[in-house]
Amino acid sequence: MLKLKLIRLCLAAMAVCGSAAAQAADFFFKDGDTVVMIGDSITEQHLYSNYVEMWTVTRFPGWKLTFRNVGIGGDRSVGGNSRFARDVLLHKPTAMTVDFGMNDGSYKAFEEGTFKPYMDGLQGMANQAKTANIRVAWVTPQPLDTGDQGTTALTGYNQTLEKFSEGVKTIADKNQGLFVDQFHPYLATLDKARSKGPTYSRITAGDAVHPGFPGQALMAASILKGLSFPTLVSSAEIDATAGKATAAKNCTIENVTAKDGGVSFSRLDAALPFFPKEAAPILPHAPILEELNNYHLKVTGLAAGNYEVKVGGKKVADLTAEQLAAGANIAAGVLNEGPIADQVKSVKEAIEAKNRFYHDMIFRGIVLSNVSIPEWLGIKITPQEIEAKKQAAIAERLAKLPELDAAVAKTLAMKANTFEIVPKK
Repeated sequence: MLKLKLIRLCLAAMAVCGSAAAQAADFFFKDGDTVVMIGDSITEQHLYSNYVEMWTVTRFPGWKLTFRNVGIGGDRSVGGNSRFARDVLLHKPTAMTVDFGMNDGSYKAFEEGTFKPYMDGLQGMANQAKTANIRVAWVTPQPLDTGDQGTTALTGYNQTLEKFSEGVKTIADKNQGLFVDQFHPYLATLDKARSKGPTYSRITAGDAVHPGFPGQALMAASILKGLSFPTLVSSAEIDATAGKATAAKNCTIENVTAKDGGVSFSRLDAALPFFPKEAAPILPHAPILEELNNYHLKVTGLAAGNYEVKVGGKKVADLTAEQLAAGANIAAGVLNEGPIADQVKSVKEAIEAKNRFYHDMIFRGIVLSNVSIPEWLGIKITPQEIEAKKQAAIAERLAKLPELDAAVAKTLAMKANTFEIVPKK
């Protein structure tokens, strides 16, 4: 009996591994990657970049992944090119995303005088990435969300940004990189929102250039789609009458038990759903929570009526027997409350803490700092000595990052959760 159970567990594990491998095949990021994300102030905000990281590590919690953000406010592609060795190569990346363009057009009508330096800067980064054998995803800038009342989005500076986005595609094609168009999906969402009435209020929050949480989640979703991000979290199908799992993708199902007109079971997922709660205002305009999180549950054999779906004793959904038999995506529910929501929150907090440390204590704190000692202090130190101390401090603080990376990995340890589908009283 024990041998049979072990065989079943091994077969279930093989099925999960097969599902995960199939999901990973087309995704731009790979197991073992060190990813650097370079750009301007929109990147330095650590919003869309954090979201891309969070979606990736929760979809592949067993992967070894390292993410570093080297965005600098006000920067352009020529700046990214000039600081490539200092900021990118330092981390020995295997993959990177490049997102410049917002500042490069100088916030005016398109002209060759700004476009050529932009293209030269991108090509310079492409040359350096090739030499270092780094895979590159070339990301277009997002459009401005001006908040103008009753006008279409593709006006003014957005026309310039669209032309710069065409330049990004040229660079990607020329250098065998991946072209990621976030400009047009983002623009389509703005246009959809504008079409709903005679007036329009900015749906992306923040300001026209720097989106707030909703806009940054939209950016992340557009980028992830361009990276061929797998939308399946996991899928479970249960026959309540027979008391067994009939199908499972990216999860293992055990201990299926019919009880009191309902059914319970243990579900060990190989991935987690993710969506930042603070970005919820974007969902009426772009349903990216469910688009990027297919967390599927199907239960057949239940008597007609209404049922509560509970995970770890917490209600996550109200569904009818008919809805359960057809199958439902319960990602929104499990991200709202219960053990899955708690784990995702822990992942998010660990990633934000890790990235804050790198940005505040290393990148902005030391790398980008300009030390100037006034003469009146009477301290004699050469620029070379200052640089040596600076490099030593960077090395010392970089040595602390693996501990923070490990803290992220710890939050990604997957655990089985008890699901209950019970008649609603």
